[in-house]
Amino acid sequence: MVRIAQSNFNIMNNQKRIHIKILSHIMKNTILITILSIFLSLDVFAQNSRNWQQYSNLIKKSIYKDYKGMFRKAGGALKYPFVTPGSADYADALWDWDSWLTNIALRQILLENGTEKDRKEAIKYEQGCILNFLDFSGGDGWIPVCIGRKADRDKLRPQNIYETNMHKPCLAQHAAFLTQINDGDASWLRDKFYHLQTFVNNYVNHHRSASTGLYYWQDDTMIGVDNDPCTFFRPKRSSGSIYLNCLMYKELKAMAYLCKQLNLEETAPQYEKNAADLKASIQENCWDERDGFFYSVDLNILPIEDKKSFELHSGMPRDWNCLIQRIGVWSGFLAMWADIATPEQAKRMVEEHYKNEKTFNAPYGVRTLSKMEKMYNLKASGNPSSWLGPIWGISNYMTWRGLVKYGFDAEAKELAEKTICLFGKDFERFGTLHEYYQPENGEPILNPGFQDWNYLVLNMLAWMENRKVITEF
Repeated sequence: MVRIAQSNFNIMNNQKRIHIKILSHIMKNTILITILSIFLSLDVFAQNSRNWQQYSNLIKKSIYKDYKGMFRKAGGALKYPFVTPGSADYADALWDWDSWLTNIALRQILLENGTEKDRKEAIKYEQGCILNFLDFSGGDGWIPVCIGRKADRDKLRPQNIYETNMHKPCLAQHAAFLTQINDGDASWLRDKFYHLQTFVNNYVNHHRSASTGLYYWQDDTMIGVDNDPCTFFRPKRSSGSIYLNCLMYKELKAMAYLCKQLNLEETAPQYEKNAADLKASIQENCWDERDGFFYSVDLNILPIEDKKSFELHSGMPRDWNCLIQRIGVWSGFLAMWADIATPEQAKRMVEEHYKNEKTFNAPYGVRTLSKMEKMYNLKASGNPSSWLGPIWGISNYMTWRGLVKYGFDAEAKELAEKTICLFGKDFERFGTLHEYYQPENGEPILNPGFQDWNYLVLNMLAWMENRKVITEF
């Protein structure tokens, strides 16, 4: 019995030694694998860093060479010279938010590669964008989204200006930007400033929900982000778009600034109050604590009637004025671009949404619609342009600006690298840029020759290379 016990003990000892050896081997391999993974990840990072840097000169050279192709002389319905998006599909027309954002890129070009003569020449085209739009305005403040050279003023104006959309709220921002780069001199705007006030006042008085304080689209046409599901094919005046409201907040701030520059000190506080009220309304209605994101809202709710008409509901009528639309659209990140999000909200948006590869985060930037939405679609579409998931230069840029503003430098660097590589590869292969792209492989989808806000990649490049960056108001 003793021999048997001893034998069993020896077997167990041998097994234990074998187990220890195996475990030691596994641990060594695990350490080796971990170290190898770290080196591989560092190598991939180094390759990515080299990738964006290798496109720097190509992007600069291509843009410096072509930018004046966006300049158009005065003529026809357009009394002042102006800036176009640059491609054949937008060849001879003035567009609202396109001209504003293209101008930010233009100033980066002129900073890096322009002469004093170039900068003076550009001013007439830049200011002309605003003055052309204001030329189409009147006492009611209605301004078109787009003006073609052959436009008929009477036919362009709708019968009822309060039933269709107008110029997006970025005209005052554009004017404020040009005033800032002109050392605060807004005198060029003085004669037309009344028309700018009527434009903004039109939004305040006729595009705003009294119960929520939020601004809405009149319908689903010409909204910039064409087929955003929060607005597309929705009932009239039902979309409290987060995109629209973030633009409007900045527009009101720009109006207050312009008033001060024109010595209209008693008027400025009114726009400041409008802006503060809107910011509070966006926080109250558009922030979703559950998801940690800013959403558009549905304003299409039946009115609360008197008790006789609503007897079945009279015991407890609704006490909410809108319904949040939990649809993952990139424009939720505009709350960071517009300085509306709190630092705590921004952190949640970045951690839970920007970084999420299942929703927004793609190899070439920010998907314009979350990949998890049923409406996600990458088919080419020109009317409407598709914002159902493709990568756009402008959504990458504005999300990037928000990341920079809130101090998320690592994430901003990542997004800048992706954008630089996207456009660098496009220039390398096709010698031009496109309107929008596939998120996974960066393949262009539509409209070669599109310049426009894509040129804001220069501003991102400047930030990456620690050079001066031109930013919007």
